[in-house]
Amino acid sequence: QYSPDNVAGADGDIDPTEITFPGCSCLTSSCVVHVCSCLCHGENYNSLCLRPTDAEEEYARPVFECNTMCQCGESCQNRVVQRGLQFRLEVFKTEKKGWGLRTLEFIAKGRFVCEYAGEVLGFNEARRRIQAQTSKDSNYIIAVREHLHSGQIMETFVDPTYIGNIGRFLNHSCEPNLFMVPVRVDSMVPKLALFAATDISAGEELSYDYSGRFHNLPVINREQKSLEEDNRLRKPCYCGSRTCASFLPWDSSLFSTA
Repeated sequence: QYSPDNVAGADGDIDPTEITFPGCSCLTSSCVVHVCSCLCHGENYNSLCLRPTDAEEEYARPVFECNTMCQCGESCQNRVVQRGLQFRLEVFKTEKKGWGLRTLEFIAKGRFVCEYAGEVLGFNEARRRIQAQTSKDSNYIIAVREHLHSGQIMETFVDPTYIGNIGRFLNHSCEPNLFMVPVRVDSMVPKLALFAATDISAGEELSYDYSGRFHNLPVINREQKSLEEDNRLRKPCYCGSRTCASFLPWDSSLFSTA
Protein backbone atom coordinates (compact mmCIF):
# COMPACT_ATOMS: atom_id res chain seq x y z
CA GLN A 1 0.00 0.00 0.00
CA TYR A 2 1.42 3.38 -1.03
CA SER A 3 1.57 6.15 1.53
CA PRO A 4 3.60 9.37 1.15
CA ASP A 5 3.80 9.77 4.94
CA ASN A 6 4.60 7.69 8.00
CA VAL A 7 1.71 5.80 9.58
CA ALA A 8 1.24 4.19 13.00
CA GLY A 9 2.72 0.69 13.11
CA ALA A 10 1.30 -2.60 14.31
CA ASP A 11 2.17 -1.99 17.97
CA GLY A 12 0.32 1.33 17.87
CA ASP A 13 2.49 3.09 20.47
CA ILE A 14 3.09 6.22 18.41
CA ASP A 15 0.88 8.13 15.99
CA PRO A 16 3.26 10.00 13.66
CA THR A 17 0.41 12.15 12.31
CA GLU A 18 -0.50 13.62 15.70
CA ILE A 19 0.33 17.32 15.98
CA THR A 20 2.20 17.89 19.23
CA PHE A 21 4.44 20.89 18.45
CA PRO A 22 3.25 24.45 19.10
CA GLY A 23 3.56 26.75 16.11
CA CYS A 24 5.63 29.90 15.79
CA SER A 25 3.99 33.31 16.06
CA CYS A 26 5.86 34.84 13.11
CA LEU A 27 3.61 37.14 11.07
CA THR A 28 6.03 37.48 8.15
CA SER A 29 5.87 35.37 4.98
CA SER A 30 9.18 33.72 5.86
CA CYS A 31 10.64 33.14 9.30
CA VAL A 32 13.85 34.71 10.61
CA VAL A 33 16.62 32.88 12.51
CA HIS A 34 16.68 33.42 16.31
CA VAL A 35 13.31 35.21 16.09
CA CYS A 36 11.27 32.21 15.00
CA SER A 37 10.86 29.52 17.67
CA CYS A 38 11.21 26.83 14.98
CA LEU A 39 14.66 28.15 14.04
CA CYS A 40 16.23 28.22 17.50
CA HIS A 41 18.91 25.81 16.27
CA GLY A 42 19.80 28.05 13.33
CA GLU A 43 18.85 28.26 9.68
CA ASN A 44 17.87 24.95 8.11
CA TYR A 45 17.68 25.77 4.41
CA ASN A 46 19.18 28.13 1.90
CA SER A 47 17.26 28.39 -1.39
CA LEU A 48 15.59 24.99 -0.78
CA CYS A 49 18.99 23.37 -0.07
CA LEU A 50 19.85 21.94 3.34
CA ARG A 51 22.36 24.16 5.07
CA PRO A 52 25.77 22.45 4.76
CA THR A 53 27.58 21.20 7.87
CA ASP A 54 31.27 21.26 8.64
CA ALA A 55 33.16 18.31 7.17
CA GLU A 56 34.35 17.21 10.62
CA GLU A 57 30.82 17.00 12.02
CA GLU A 58 29.89 13.34 12.39
CA TYR A 59 26.17 13.88 12.93
CA ALA A 60 23.47 16.04 11.38
CA ARG A 61 22.09 19.05 13.26
CA PRO A 62 18.48 19.01 14.50
CA VAL A 63 16.04 20.20 11.83
CA PHE A 64 12.61 21.56 12.82
CA GLU A 65 10.38 22.88 10.06
CA CYS A 66 7.49 25.26 10.58
CA ASN A 67 4.24 23.33 10.97
CA THR A 68 0.49 23.54 10.59
CA MET A 69 0.20 25.46 13.86
CA CYS A 70 2.61 28.20 12.72
CA GLN A 71 1.33 31.63 11.71
CA CYS A 72 3.87 32.08 8.91
CA GLY A 73 2.77 31.54 5.32
CA GLU A 74 3.03 28.44 3.13
CA SER A 75 5.80 30.21 1.22
CA CYS A 76 8.04 30.21 4.32
CA GLN A 77 11.54 29.00 3.43
CA ASN A 78 11.50 26.73 6.50
CA ARG A 79 8.97 24.45 4.77
CA VAL A 80 10.74 22.02 2.46
CA VAL A 81 10.35 18.35 3.39
CA GLN A 82 6.65 18.77 4.20
CA ARG A 83 6.02 19.82 0.59
CA GLY A 84 6.87 16.31 -0.52
CA LEU A 85 8.40 15.02 -3.74
CA GLN A 86 9.44 17.73 -6.20
CA PHE A 87 11.49 15.75 -8.72
CA ARG A 88 10.54 13.21 -11.38
CA LEU A 89 11.82 9.82 -10.20
CA GLU A 90 11.53 6.38 -11.79
CA VAL A 91 11.48 2.87 -10.36
CA PHE A 92 13.51 0.52 -12.56
CA LYS A 93 14.92 -3.00 -12.57
CA THR A 94 18.64 -3.21 -11.83
CA GLU A 95 21.01 -5.95 -12.96
CA LYS A 96 21.83 -7.44 -9.55
CA LYS A 97 20.03 -5.41 -6.87
CA GLY A 98 16.38 -5.96 -7.75
CA TRP A 99 14.35 -2.79 -8.05
CA GLY A 100 16.07 0.58 -7.85
CA LEU A 101 15.20 4.27 -8.04
CA ARG A 102 16.68 6.86 -10.40
CA THR A 103 16.10 10.50 -11.17
CA LEU A 104 14.83 11.70 -14.54
CA GLU A 105 16.16 15.22 -14.00
CA PHE A 106 19.15 17.03 -12.52
CA ILE A 107 19.17 17.39 -8.73
CA ALA A 108 21.44 19.99 -7.11
CA LYS A 109 23.50 19.21 -4.04
CA GLY A 110 21.56 19.81 -0.82
CA ARG A 111 18.07 19.53 -2.34
CA PHE A 112 15.46 17.37 -0.65
CA VAL A 113 14.76 14.33 -2.83
CA CYS A 114 12.29 12.07 -1.03
CA GLU A 115 11.26 10.71 2.34
CA TYR A 116 11.74 7.15 3.60
CA ALA A 117 8.20 6.59 4.87
CA GLY A 118 6.44 3.57 6.30
CA GLU A 119 5.02 2.12 9.51
CA VAL A 120 6.56 3.61 12.66
CA LEU A 121 7.28 0.66 14.95
CA GLY A 122 8.33 0.15 18.54
CA PHE A 123 11.54 -1.78 19.27
CA ASN A 124 9.79 -5.06 20.12
CA GLU A 125 7.71 -5.13 16.94
CA ALA A 126 10.72 -4.17 14.81
CA ARG A 127 12.75 -6.99 16.39
CA ARG A 128 9.88 -9.46 15.93
CA ARG A 129 9.64 -8.67 12.23
CA ILE A 130 13.40 -8.87 11.74
CA GLN A 131 13.68 -12.23 13.49
CA ALA A 132 10.76 -13.62 11.45
CA GLN A 133 12.60 -12.95 8.19
CA THR A 134 14.46 -15.64 6.24
CA SER A 135 17.70 -15.14 4.30
CA LYS A 136 15.62 -14.75 1.11
CA ASP A 137 13.45 -11.92 2.48
CA SER A 138 14.20 -8.29 1.76
CA ASN A 139 14.63 -6.17 4.88
CA TYR A 140 13.24 -2.64 4.63
CA ILE A 141 13.25 -1.80 8.34
CA ILE A 142 15.50 1.12 9.20
CA ALA A 143 16.61 2.03 12.72
CA VAL A 144 17.47 5.68 13.35
CA ARG A 145 19.19 6.64 16.59
CA GLU A 146 19.50 10.24 17.70
CA HIS A 147 21.70 11.44 20.55
CA LEU A 148 19.91 13.77 22.97
CA HIS A 149 21.53 16.49 25.06
CA SER A 150 20.70 14.45 28.19
CA GLY A 151 22.90 11.61 26.96
CA GLN A 152 19.93 9.41 26.11
CA ILE A 153 19.36 7.94 22.65
CA MET A 154 16.02 8.26 20.86
CA GLU A 155 15.19 5.39 18.50
CA THR A 156 12.83 5.48 15.53
CA PHE A 157 12.03 2.32 13.54
CA VAL A 158 10.36 2.68 10.14
CA ASP A 159 9.19 -0.27 8.04
CA PRO A 160 7.82 0.35 4.50
CA THR A 161 7.44 -3.39 3.76
CA TYR A 162 3.62 -3.30 3.74
CA ILE A 163 2.87 0.44 3.77
CA GLY A 164 5.38 2.89 2.39
CA ASN A 165 6.45 5.27 -0.33
CA ILE A 166 8.94 5.40 -3.19
CA GLY A 167 11.86 5.49 -0.73
CA ARG A 168 11.60 1.71 -0.24
CA PHE A 169 13.11 1.21 -3.71
CA LEU A 170 16.35 3.02 -2.84
CA ASN A 171 19.40 0.76 -2.87
CA HIS A 172 22.46 0.93 -0.64
CA SER A 173 25.79 2.29 -1.80
CA CYS A 174 29.08 2.53 0.05
CA GLU A 175 29.56 5.86 -1.81
CA PRO A 176 25.96 7.14 -1.99
CA ASN A 177 24.59 10.28 -3.62
CA LEU A 178 21.97 10.78 -0.90
CA PHE A 179 22.16 11.11 2.88
CA MET A 180 19.41 10.84 5.48
CA VAL A 181 18.47 13.48 8.05
CA PRO A 182 15.60 13.23 10.59
CA VAL A 183 13.37 16.27 10.03
CA ARG A 184 10.57 17.15 12.44
CA VAL A 185 7.48 19.05 11.35
CA ASP A 186 4.39 18.44 13.51
CA SER A 187 5.64 16.02 16.18
CA MET A 188 8.67 14.33 17.72
CA VAL A 189 8.32 11.47 15.23
CA PRO A 190 10.80 12.51 12.54
CA LYS A 191 10.42 12.36 8.81
CA LEU A 192 13.42 10.43 7.46
CA ALA A 193 14.37 12.89 4.74
CA LEU A 194 16.90 12.08 2.02
CA PHE A 195 18.95 14.96 0.58
CA ALA A 196 21.37 15.08 -2.34
CA ALA A 197 24.95 14.63 -1.12
CA THR A 198 26.28 15.89 -4.45
CA ASP A 199 24.97 17.13 -7.78
CA ILE A 200 23.05 14.24 -9.36
CA SER A 201 22.66 13.91 -13.13
CA ALA A 202 19.48 12.86 -14.93
CA GLY A 203 19.34 9.07 -15.31
CA GLU A 204 21.59 8.42 -12.29
CA GLU A 205 20.51 5.80 -9.75
CA LEU A 206 19.75 7.19 -6.30
CA SER A 207 21.26 5.51 -3.25
CA TYR A 208 22.07 6.08 0.40
CA ASP A 209 24.19 4.36 3.03
CA TYR A 210 22.01 1.90 4.96
CA SER A 211 24.35 2.23 7.94
CA GLY A 212 23.26 5.86 8.31
CA ARG A 213 26.71 7.43 8.06
CA PHE A 214 26.21 11.18 7.58
CA HIS A 215 29.40 11.60 5.52
CA ASN A 216 31.18 9.26 3.10
CA LEU A 217 33.99 8.39 5.49
CA PRO A 218 36.00 5.14 5.51
CA VAL A 219 34.88 2.46 7.96
CA ILE A 220 37.30 2.37 10.88
CA ASN A 221 39.17 -0.84 11.75
CA ARG A 222 37.15 -1.53 14.89
CA GLU A 223 33.91 -1.38 12.95
CA GLN A 224 35.32 -3.50 10.14
CA LYS A 225 36.39 -6.23 12.56
CA SER A 226 32.96 -6.29 14.15
CA LEU A 227 31.35 -6.60 10.75
CA GLU A 228 33.62 -9.44 9.68
CA GLU A 229 32.57 -11.47 12.71
CA ASP A 230 28.93 -11.28 11.61
CA ASN A 231 29.40 -11.80 7.87
CA ARG A 232 27.66 -15.16 8.02
CA LEU A 233 24.36 -13.34 8.65
CA ARG A 234 24.81 -10.56 6.11
CA LYS A 235 23.91 -10.07 2.48
CA PRO A 236 26.42 -9.19 -0.27
CA CYS A 237 26.67 -5.61 -1.55
CA TYR A 238 26.62 -4.98 -5.30
CA CYS A 239 27.03 -1.20 -5.27
CA GLY A 240 30.25 -1.41 -7.28
CA SER A 241 31.90 1.59 -5.58
CA ARG A 242 35.66 1.85 -5.06
CA THR A 243 35.26 1.51 -1.29
CA CYS A 244 32.61 -1.23 -1.32
CA ALA A 245 32.54 -3.14 1.98
CA SER A 246 31.34 -6.31 0.18
CA PHE A 247 28.35 -6.70 2.52
CA LEU A 248 25.24 -4.63 3.22
CA PRO A 249 25.12 -2.91 6.62
CA TRP A 250 22.82 -4.41 9.23
CA ASP A 251 21.75 -3.72 12.80
CA SER A 252 22.76 -6.59 15.09
CA SER A 253 20.75 -5.20 18.04
CA LEU A 254 17.51 -6.23 16.35
CA PHE A 255 18.73 -9.85 16.24
CA SER A 256 19.51 -9.92 19.94
CA THR A 257 17.16 -11.83 22.24
CA ALA A 258 18.56 -10.20 25.38
